Amino acid sequence: MNSNLVKKLFEPVDNSPLIVFRILFGLLLFLESVGAIFTGWVKEVLIDPTFTFSFMGFEWLQPLPGYGMYFYYAAMGGAALLILLGYYYRFGAALFMVLWSGVYLMQKASYNNHYYLLILLCFWMLLVPANAAVSLDARRNPGIRTSVCPRWCHLVFIAQIGIVYFFATAAKINPDWLQLKPITIWFAHKTDYPIIGAFFATDASKWLVAYGGITFDFFIVPLLLWRKTRIPAFIVSIFFHLFNAVTFQIGIFPFLMIGISVFFFPGEQVRKLFFRNRPVEPQKVSYQGGTKEKIMLGILVTYFAVQIFLPLRHWGIKGDVNWTEEGHRMAWRMMLRTKSGSVYFNIKNADTGISWRVYPKEHLTPDQVSKMGKSPDVMWQYVQFLKKHYAQEGIPHIEVYAVSSVGLNGGARKPLVEPTVDLAQVPWNTFSHNEWVKLYED
Repeated sequence: MNSNLVKKLFEPVDNSPLIVFRILFGLLLFLESVGAIFTGWVKEVLIDPTFTFSFMGFEWLQPLPGYGMYFYYAAMGGAALLILLGYYYRFGAALFMVLWSGVYLMQKASYNNHYYLLILLCFWMLLVPANAAVSLDARRNPGIRTSVCPRWCHLVFIAQIGIVYFFATAAKINPDWLQLKPITIWFAHKTDYPIIGAFFATDASKWLVAYGGITFDFFIVPLLLWRKTRIPAFIVSIFFHLFNAVTFQIGIFPFLMIGISVFFFPGEQVRKLFFRNRPVEPQKVSYQGGTKEKIMLGILVTYFAVQIFLPLRHWGIKGDVNWTEEGHRMAWRMMLRTKSGSVYFNIKNADTGISWRVYPKEHLTPDQVSKMGKSPDVMWQYVQFLKKHYAQEGIPHIEVYAVSSVGLNGGARKPLVEPTVDLAQVPWNTFSHNEWVKLYED
C-alpha cells in the first residue's frame, strides 16, 4: 500500500465529528432498544412466537424464556447510555454489539438492513477513541483526553455509508424498479395519509421516488465530499431521510444516516458548532509504522474486502435474487421489491404411508407466516422444525412437500419451490443455488 496513503490514514485530525456521532449514536441506540419494548416489538417478535427463525448455523440461539427478552433489551438500553455518556465506553459498545448481534442472529422474520448496519457501526465504534472528549471516561481519566484522532477513524464511517449507498443504487437498476412496480404497490396503501396522501396518489410521486431515489443514492456521497456542494447536499439528505421516515416508518435508520453525515464536515467546523469552548489539546497521534498500525491496516483491508464481496455474492448464485432470496441479506438491497405469497405443507408418514396437510399458522405468528411465504430458507427451516415436532410425537420418518404460491412486484403468482421435492431430506446450501428453489420465469 502506498506509504503516503498509509500516513494520511493515521494523520491526526480534529475528533469533534467522532464525539458528536458517539453522542447521537448512543441516543439512537437507546431509543431503538427502549422503543422496541414499549411499541410491543419485543413481545410480538421475540416473546409470543413458540419458534423463531435464526440465521443458518445459529439455530441454538433462541430468545430467553418468559419475559427475559425485556431484561435483555433493557440491558441494551443501558449499554447505549454508556456509549452516549462515554462512561466505560468500550464496555458499553462491546456489550451492545454482542447483545444486538444476538437478536439479529436469533430471528430473521423481521429482518431489516439497518439492524445489520448497527452491528457494523458498533464494531467500528468499539475500535475508535470516541470517548476521548466530552465523556465521563475523560473526566475520570484525564490521561485519555485529546482533541484529535487518526483520520481513519472518520474515513471508515464515510466508506461504510458509501458502500451502503452504492449498492443500494446498483440494486435499484432493475426493470421492475425502473417501471415503478414496487412503488406503485406501496403508494396504493398510503393515499389515506393526512396531508401527503394526495401526493402518493399521483404518478409524479412514483416517478420522483423511483428515479429520485437512484439519483440520491448515487450522488449523495460525492456531493457531501465536495466542499462546494456539501451544505446543499446535506439539506437534501435531511429532506430525503425525513421523507422516508414518514413514508416508510423504518425506525432510526433515516436519523442514523443524517447523523453519520457529520463525518463529511471538517472537524474544526464541527467543533465551532457544537463545542465552541472545548480547548484544543496537543496532538497525541501520528503514524509510527509499528505493529499496531499494521494490525489496523490489516483490519481495514479485510473488513472492506468482505463488505464489497457480500453485496456481490448473489451474482455467483443462479437465479434472480429478488425471487430466490439467495444472497439477499447483508447486501444493502433496501426497499427494493414487494412479494406476496403463501405456502402449506403436505406431509407423509414414511413408515405408514398416511398423509396430511399442515398450515404454518398452526405453529407460527402471522408475521412469521408472511415471511415464510416469500423465503425459501425460512420454508426449509420450518420443515426442520416439523421433523423435530413429529419425531417427539412418535413419527420419526416423514416426507415434507411445500406447495407455494408467490407473486413478485404484483406479477402473477408462481411456485417458489419445487412441490415434488421432499424438503425433509435436502440440505440448505448457503453459498450456492438450491436446485429445489424454482427460478423466476416471466
